[in-house]
Amino acid sequence: MPPAPGQLTFSAPRRGKPPRHLADLTTEERAAAVAELGLPAFRAKQLSTHYFERLVTDPAQMTDLPAARRQDVVDALLPTLLTPVREMNADGGATRKMLWRLFDGALVESVLMKYTGRVTLCLSSQAGCGMNCPFCATGQAGLTRNLSTAEIVEQVVAAARSLAAEAGDAGPDGVERALRVSNVVFMGMGEALANYKAAIAAVRRMVSPAPEGLGMSARGITMSTVGLVPAIDKLAAEGIPMTLALSLHAPDDELRDELVPINTRWNVGEALDAARRYYEATGRRVSIEYALIRDVNDQAWRADKLGTELNRRGRGWVHVNPIPLNPTPGSRWTASDPQVERTFVERLRAHGIPTTVRDTRGRDIDGACGQLAASDLQQPLAGTPSTATGPAPVELGLPAPAAAD
Repeated sequence: MPPAPGQLTFSAPRRGKPPRHLADLTTEERAAAVAELGLPAFRAKQLSTHYFERLVTDPAQMTDLPAARRQDVVDALLPTLLTPVREMNADGGATRKMLWRLFDGALVESVLMKYTGRVTLCLSSQAGCGMNCPFCATGQAGLTRNLSTAEIVEQVVAAARSLAAEAGDAGPDGVERALRVSNVVFMGMGEALANYKAAIAAVRRMVSPAPEGLGMSARGITMSTVGLVPAIDKLAAEGIPMTLALSLHAPDDELRDELVPINTRWNVGEALDAARRYYEATGRRVSIEYALIRDVNDQAWRADKLGTELNRRGRGWVHVNPIPLNPTPGSRWTASDPQVERTFVERLRAHGIPTTVRDTRGRDIDGACGQLAASDLQQPLAGTPSTATGPAPVELGLPAPAAAD
């Protein structure tokens, strides 16, 4: 049942836990896990190399592991976490939305976006979301459960495998030739800071040097939040120089109470103060996300108020991303008129606020900001004939899971 208007859900419903996966474990825990299997600790590093560097889960390719034990190791530490359900492409193939089924049937989506010289993955941290923002399809669906650390990391690994496949070889040689995932944004399904422990552990797996992790730059990772102030302060103390993105959407409490219900807990001023503290702790400029909604929050006076509020906390610490509202089913709201959008941007810039309108990739496949909802599988894809068992399977361009995966 969808949540009541304004209702917030912080605690995920209790469900069975996903199977333990290598990416859930620290380096020490991996050594202990292989020891439980009767193998020496150094095998953990070999297995980590296969998963995090070579993106391999096929035991037949793990030739440095004892042949008689490869299957056991893969079964125990590399279980299948994400099962591909369907893929949709937009922007001439530069944007790809992937729908995944988790071990318990929960559904999540991630979006891979290719730009000149970089690849960005928008990933999910929860199945659904408990923050209940009324203009967001994910928030209107409610919270199903938190994702595990490994379920978050596996979205990045799966995206990297697909890029390797596009390079002409889904194996480890293709990994070397492929453009890797360079940027990760926690802007898919869920409020990542409400799933704090798993989300931060996932970030640590991403930024840890290979083979401990994926060896990504922390500066290429963006953590988005609606404004969970205590969690923002906790994040600032983690020592990870990632970017914080605050989904603000209104500069005044009266409107933000409606658009972003968490504002009834931590208001605009408290959220902006926390964002400023994050900048002071990390030196990383904060992004303010602002969905422009026609005749709701796009007035020039609100741009002026936003500029004033940001400048009251100093200069040079923040950047604003206005986002043309992306349509969602049944929404009574729509995007601002282009001229109104331009005026809003001009007013912010007049206050000296760096402002860039967000690129709305994937809008026509419900893959843009606020559109991810893991939609009903019984609704066939456009151009795909209906079947008694749902839509026809779509090839994702990913290597098929090995029998032991």
